[in-house]
Amino acid sequence: MSKSCDSVGLRSVMRSVAFLSAGVLAAPLLTGCGSTDEAGRPLARQDIARTARAQVADGGTLRWAVDAVPETLNTFQADADAATTRVAQAVLPSMFRIDAQGRPQRDADYLESAKVVDTEPKQVVLYKLSQQAVWSDGREIGAADFAAQWRALSGKDSAYWTARNAGYERIEKIERGDDDLEVRVTFSRPYADWRSLFSPLYPKDVMGTPDAFNDGARRKLKVSAGPFLVQKVDTKNHQVHLARNPRWWGKPAKLSEITLTAVKRDERASALAAGKIDLAEVDPATAQRVDGAAGGAAGPPADAVTGSGRAAEQALRAWARAHGLSVAEDTDESKAADKAKDKAADKAKDKDKTGDKAKAEDEGKGKDSAEDSAEDDTKALTDLRKAVARFEQQQKALRAVEVRRSLEPAYTQLALNGETGPLADERVRRAVARALDRAELAELVLKPLRLPAEPVGSHLALAGQDVYADNSGALGDQDAAEARALLADAGWVLGGPVKEKGEKAAGSAGKKAAGSAGKKAAGLAGKKEDGSEDDGGYVVGEDDKAPGTTGRGETTRAAGSENARNSARGADGGHRLAQDGTQYRQAHRGGFPGAYAPKGTAAPKGTAAPAGTAGKALAKDGKALSLRFVLPSGPGSESLETVAERITKMLAKVGIRTEITKVPDESYFKDHIASGQYDLALYSWPASAFPATDARPIYAKPQPAADGSLSVEQNYTRVGTDQVDQLFDQALSTLDEGRSRSLLRKADSRIWAAAGSIPLYQRPQLTAVRKNVVNVGAFGFQTPVYEDMGFLKKSVKTPSGQAGSPSASASRK
Repeated sequence: MSKSCDSVGLRSVMRSVAFLSAGVLAAPLLTGCGSTDEAGRPLARQDIARTARAQVADGGTLRWAVDAVPETLNTFQADADAATTRVAQAVLPSMFRIDAQGRPQRDADYLESAKVVDTEPKQVVLYKLSQQAVWSDGREIGAADFAAQWRALSGKDSAYWTARNAGYERIEKIERGDDDLEVRVTFSRPYADWRSLFSPLYPKDVMGTPDAFNDGARRKLKVSAGPFLVQKVDTKNHQVHLARNPRWWGKPAKLSEITLTAVKRDERASALAAGKIDLAEVDPATAQRVDGAAGGAAGPPADAVTGSGRAAEQALRAWARAHGLSVAEDTDESKAADKAKDKAADKAKDKDKTGDKAKAEDEGKGKDSAEDSAEDDTKALTDLRKAVARFEQQQKALRAVEVRRSLEPAYTQLALNGETGPLADERVRRAVARALDRAELAELVLKPLRLPAEPVGSHLALAGQDVYADNSGALGDQDAAEARALLADAGWVLGGPVKEKGEKAAGSAGKKAAGSAGKKAAGLAGKKEDGSEDDGGYVVGEDDKAPGTTGRGETTRAAGSENARNSARGADGGHRLAQDGTQYRQAHRGGFPGAYAPKGTAAPKGTAAPAGTAGKALAKDGKALSLRFVLPSGPGSESLETVAERITKMLAKVGIRTEITKVPDESYFKDHIASGQYDLALYSWPASAFPATDARPIYAKPQPAADGSLSVEQNYTRVGTDQVDQLFDQALSTLDEGRSRSLLRKADSRIWAAAGSIPLYQRPQLTAVRKNVVNVGAFGFQTPVYEDMGFLKKSVKTPSGQAGSPSASASRK
């Protein structure tokens, strides 16, 4: 850590101090100090098979799997998704792109320069555009396009159905500069994240009127200005076709076309093997399958392939399961049929000997039934062998594919709902956090994938970004003893009475629990019980209020403004939106899941009590301490389930029981996270190059809305403080980058201390790519360079020794 703080070694103090004295919660030391050096480097480099353009063939079609054909091509609308972002990056201007360190950099294809030229009396940014920058219809990119986008996104005209207005609402005016290539943007209030604006930039044809904005760019982009343009959105075949832009003035695109094709995640291995796609983000199970194919994994045992009967079937079934091949489970009926078959044959034989013909006939019927069962077994074995043969054939085809891996610019967190119930008490939230071994959880997910397994130390940035600093010391390391002490201080008694419905808690323990119920949760505004001033912590509701309501019986809502009214869509089975700060990110499928899902399935409920306390539970006011842990289900959610199970064991050691509930993908965020119907949940947030703008809605203190409901924006934990809001506002309003960085680090320390969300690990980014496809893969932070993507020339060999050549689709061009 940097030694630039006033108090050297302060972090070690923050990590070790939780109580000043027994039973009294210490005020956390919140400094957020540090230097840029602390940001370090990204934990994992991008993995894209970087290749010089001279070695890349001219032409070819890159077939890129996406989760779905985008509902809109307008990234500023609420239903924009990851595919929307892919299209925008390839076909539209961005004044700034994100580099490999997660930092904004001027895009020289569009900008000669961009800088703040005045700060008094107002902040003024002067953009000097490239002389060659033109739209695909031949018109120069200019001030009219900037002005149209500002008016559409300023929030002043409700006829525009915008998802967010951040930054644009601070613009006072936009003017032409000294010539047509200059654009002067004057702000009404200072805006530190001005580089986040106009990325992407849409033509005035799209932004000029509400109708054009709302509907005109949903399925078409008639005018664009990137290395590619939108040729066709084919909803019938679930594809988006991007073709070279003939008016592109930068380095010409190597590819003739990029085809974005909707492919379900659990079907991507088959699609890659069949040659239907060249590139796809994949889950860990698929990545391991591709790795196994490259390693030439051994096939099933010979006796399982050539043998007959149940033994061969069971051996083949076991091999198939071990290699990730989905097979029907052995049923109790099939096992019973084996026994019935043998038993029927023996009985029939015995009855024939005794002359009991009638009984022999009955037993003969049983023998026929057993023979039918044997035929079914034979058919099952035949079908299984066919499936295994197909699987092995696919594995051979997958040898032409490799997994490129890095860490996604997003982190998975444990969210703790502070609205109602036990977690409304900050002490209980802090106890949950102190029970977790975050390093162990990171290793659980990342180590098997051969990725750096470091727990994330910031809510607002990731390693490599300027704002990053490990501020977890404001909360403290894992410490089961201190977790138990926090729970005891909050009134939770091990083995306390748990009353049934209509029954009152009795005895001294019950009275003690009742007495502790009157305490205010740490973090509520006003004086704490130790006499110290509260720092403005805010938690919605109290223990005895129903989920989804405030103390006044008012319903809560996920967004109280035009900017965030649709923020609760989807799940990290979640949707990832623009990675360059151009649109606020929401968690949903295909994105940065801490939340993959469909198919609601029941899950094991409860956890074992700590050793030596069998049958006992932490209790208060006659209620046992049990938390509802909500998870998505379905393809891609396996790693989340593994993490959740490990967390439940960690919590069980300090006496906290959990109840895991799996819900469908499509309802995970909307019906559970955004609506507050959970105690614990796992989902992810992306890192932003502009945290003062993009992270503020995630951690903002919930506020009453005009209609009496509670607006939580995207703060799904419902935990916030006035101080955090103030620090964000200050960071956003200073043009001193060092001061802004320091303020954000202080805000992060306070977010850690409130224990509403606990960052766990950076998400893995796994991309399966055909080996002869280069300059594409696991991009990490960096915005992809679409014009460099392509297929190796035939004369160039891949690192694995294969000759490069365009795909089959390329040869048809």
